[in-house]
Amino acid sequence: MKRIMTILVGLCIAMTAFAGPALAAEQSELGSVISKQEQQEVVNVAHRGASGHAPENTMSAFHKGVEMKADYIEIDVQMTKDGELVVIHDTTVDRTTNGTGDVGDLTFEEIRELDAGSWFGEGYAGEKVPTFEEILDTFRGKVGILIELKAPELYPGIEEKVADALTERNMERPNNDKIIIQSFNHESMKISKELLPSIPHGVLAGMSWADVTEEQLAEFATYADYFNPNMNIVTHELVSNVHEAGMKIFAYTSRTQEQADRLFQLNVDGIVSDFPEHVYYHPVKNK
Repeated sequence: MKRIMTILVGLCIAMTAFAGPALAAEQSELGSVISKQEQQEVVNVAHRGASGHAPENTMSAFHKGVEMKADYIEIDVQMTKDGELVVIHDTTVDRTTNGTGDVGDLTFEEIRELDAGSWFGEGYAGEKVPTFEEILDTFRGKVGILIELKAPELYPGIEEKVADALTERNMERPNNDKIIIQSFNHESMKISKELLPSIPHGVLAGMSWADVTEEQLAEFATYADYFNPNMNIVTHELVSNVHEAGMKIFAYTSRTQEQADRLFQLNVDGIVSDFPEHVYYHPVKNK
């Protein structure tokens, strides 16, 4: 009997040794898969609304982002010739409407007459360029709003106008980070933070900030709560340094599941995506 047991033990050891490399490979492969828990910890930001599904920066895109259960919709705010705040990405209307010209050279009435949906699909013909106040009135309390001040250097006083619109609606108070303001113009964020000290602010960072130093991050942290970079410069080291500086990091702009998965693995706090379905929604997050 002892001899039989010895043989059986030997066989078990041999089988384990044989399976070891295969098991290790399987575990390694599984290790690269994003867990549901990891996805739940990442904030889902619908870029210009769910812009992979509807024309960017339109009410249809924002409603779609809410329908797809994004945590935030991201909007771009600019100012017309007559001082109205409108939501559009480019500093001209050429790409996303049937009009031409600079946003700042057109009146609100002129911009409002434009078709902002047909370029995306016939089913969106007649979509209008929305106003900032329309977005606030329609979506506050329903979804977080990530407000980007687009080229604020072209629109003197835009920070004050945004602050006034938020204050009129009692949205300038802390509300679980449901309002965030960001811009590539970091000086504008200093101005905005002084006007709205209770609202989190973020500095956007393009490819030129790939070598941002810890000292620069510490300086940003004196007025910003977020460092939001182009996803292509995000590394484990950058994420760690941003967190060490006391800020969070939302990476932009993911357009494929593979890109989103990479950002999950890098432990970013939020992913800005044209396709909210790529970023798992956690209904308890930020409540």
